[in-house]
Amino acid sequence: MTASDYQHLARDLVDPDVWDFIEGGAESERTLAANVAAFDRVRLRPRVLTDVSTVDTTVSLFGADFATPIGVAPTAYHRLVDAEGEVATAQGAGAAGALFVVSVFASRTVEDIAKASTGGLWLHLYWLSRRDVLADLIRRAADAGYQALLLTVDAPRIGRRWRDMRNGFAIPGDVTAVNVDEAVMAVTHRGGTGRSAIAEHAAQSFDQTVTWADLAWLRSQTSLPIVLKGILTAEDAALAVEHGVDGIVVSNHGGRQLDGAVAALDALPEVVDAVAGAMPVLFDGGVRRGTDALVALALGARMVLLGRPPLWALAAGGADGVAGLLQTATGELAHAMALTGRPRLADLDRTVLSYRVGGER
Repeated sequence: MTASDYQHLARDLVDPDVWDFIEGGAESERTLAANVAAFDRVRLRPRVLTDVSTVDTTVSLFGADFATPIGVAPTAYHRLVDAEGEVATAQGAGAAGALFVVSVFASRTVEDIAKASTGGLWLHLYWLSRRDVLADLIRRAADAGYQALLLTVDAPRIGRRWRDMRNGFAIPGDVTAVNVDEAVMAVTHRGGTGRSAIAEHAAQSFDQTVTWADLAWLRSQTSLPIVLKGILTAEDAALAVEHGVDGIVVSNHGGRQLDGAVAALDALPEVVDAVAGAMPVLFDGGVRRGTDALVALALGARMVLLGRPPLWALAAGGADGVAGLLQTATGELAHAMALTGRPRLADLDRTVLSYRVGGER
């Protein structure tokens, strides 16, 4: 079962308003489409007569080993599509030996997710105005064995997502962000015609004053590695290095924030060049198959994260679906590595690509 197979199955199993919440992007969804289309501009340069009898997809990150460089990006409220929610996602990711980044707005507790996991876990954060809530969640995650923190930095306010606004989308009452103070999350359940409860919650709860200087407070709360998600420019990549963060994720939030923003794949080379090996660079945005992952890895990403596809697989097949998706994508990656004559991840570089990302030769 490929990602597109899970997508077709999931569409018939998920409530239409929830489906729009998962699938939708900001405004005209140009960036959402651009993320996927960017991969269509890339061709591969296979090398031959190389020993590919063994292909190695293992990767290490912050002292943890993973069977695959394809992991699960943070997405909220997995119980919208499966009764077990993030517990099932963790089980599936663990079975595939993959990283799972658990959203601050997960619908299962960080402790229950950790107990169910046999793989690596990171905790995702938004910068909430209630720093006491963040500090408590960071402590709980560390106690439960999470290995890093991933802070989304491209969402001081939520993008204008017309699908959610037109649907008056709100989170159903039986699904809650159980790791965050109930008072902070109450507005997410209050939908209404022409407005999104998700956007209203962000407007009330996200700290729009936060700057690079505030990273010092986050560092004071934890010894875990800190990774910033939502970097698209060399300028911000250089600032991330300057401020001593431990990693970055090149991402435009799956096209859900600034419509018209550069496709994530097009931003990846300049970010990798700006970082110049000072920290690992991860990637998300438009990856739908293992060959897409190969392209991002060849451009310098250490790991590739999937956002929507794990939700499709979770809706269609629970934990087994998530495991199957990740195992299939990893198999596709390994097959492409063999046929391009690059049997190790370290062999992947820009010489694999026949066209530079962005369409330039």
